[in-house]
Parts: sequence; C-alpha cells; structure tokens
Amino acid sequence: MPVYRLNLRPVFPPAHMAEKGDGLLAVGGDLSRERLLRAYSEGIFPWYSPADPILWWSPDPRALLFPEEFHLSRRNRRYLKKSGFRVRRDTAFTAVVKACAETPRRHESGTWITPEMQTAYIDLHDAGHAHSIEIFQHHALVGGLYGLSLGRCFFAESMFSLVDHASKAALIDLVSLAQRRNFHFIDVQFLTPHLQQFGVREISRREYLLRLERALKKPTVRKSWQDK
Repeated sequence: MPVYRLNLRPVFPPAHMAEKGDGLLAVGGDLSRERLLRAYSEGIFPWYSPADPILWWSPDPRALLFPEEFHLSRRNRRYLKKSGFRVRRDTAFTAVVKACAETPRRHESGTWITPEMQTAYIDLHDAGHAHSIEIFQHHALVGGLYGLSLGRCFFAESMFSLVDHASKAALIDLVSLAQRRNFHFIDVQFLTPHLQQFGVREISRREYLLRLERALKKPTVRKSWQDK
C-alpha cells in the first residue's frame, strides 16, 4: 500500500487504504483542530516520534474496549477501595497531558507526545472535544488519562500513573461515564497485555469503521465533564 503525502488541505485518503497491521496511511499535514477532528472521525490518528514528520495511522486490527465488557479483578477493586483516591474530570487537562508525556514507561524510551501534540490537544480541550480524568491522592495529581469524545465514542490517547493503580482508577471512572452516556466503545488503538486484562479486544478495521460511523451519528456533547 502507498503512504500518502498530505498537503495543506485537511483531507485524508480513505482509512481502508492504510497498511495492514500498524496501519501507516499518510505523512505530513499539520495538527490543526479541523484536521485532527476529521482524522478521528474517519478512523485515523497521529502518532510519531519527535524527529519524524507527522505520521497518520489506521491499524488493522483495531483495539477497543466495549464498556459492557470491562473487567477488573476483585483484588484490584479491593485495593482501589482502600486507596484514598479522589477522582476529578476536566480540572487539570494540561497537567495530565504533560504528565503523560513526561512519566517514564517500562519498555519505552522517549515520548510521542511532543510539545506540538500537547498544544494541539489542549486546543481540542478548550473547544470541548478533549477531556481528562484525574486521580488525586493527598491533594496531589498521581494519575489520569485524556482523549477525545466524538459522538458516542471516546478515543483514549494516553494515561499515566505515579502510584500503583492510579491509572486503573481513571479507567474505571471513564468506563462508568461511558456506560452512563451510552458510548458504543472506547478506542485504545493497539492491544497490549496490560489493556487486555481489562477486556480490551481487537476487531477488524472494516468492522471498526462501520461501528465508528454508527457512533458518530449521535451528537457530540461539547461540555465540560466536571459535573458528569
């Protein structure tokens, strides 16, 4: 499959033309609000290293968490009940994005959340499209996640944890909110053993695009999640 070079117009080739596997589709373009919203609505997202040009992907298969299939072990649930965590939403979006970029991860070096990416998603948050879930312990931000909400789906971008299980607490709150708002799915892009333990599973890109189309027929609620 060819990799397409984007120009100044915020348009993409069809997602089904991406490579199999990781799904590289296109290179170039920018991270403008218009382009990012179009990308996600068409099953495409940016992901690249600081030294690379902007790369756009649509994996096949795609990893999703269906809210009704979420699983958390009894041991983890017992721990979280005793953790003293406090959950907030959309009160520290910039701090969550920054922490996701700066928190070291096992088996990874560096980050794909470049300053340019941070600025772009903060702009999406200011426009009511991107949201964060924040976990506090003793008044300190110790974990969280962020992503985009469009229609009845959530595109999870990244999470971080400074203490054990803090990111799990954020994921639990996201799933609970997704269930209350009748989200069709939470898109996590790629399957990992860590995510698989929560019930994340893969579907084909073809099925994903059909599900995405149905989910996006529902209106996007561009409001703060603080009181949800």
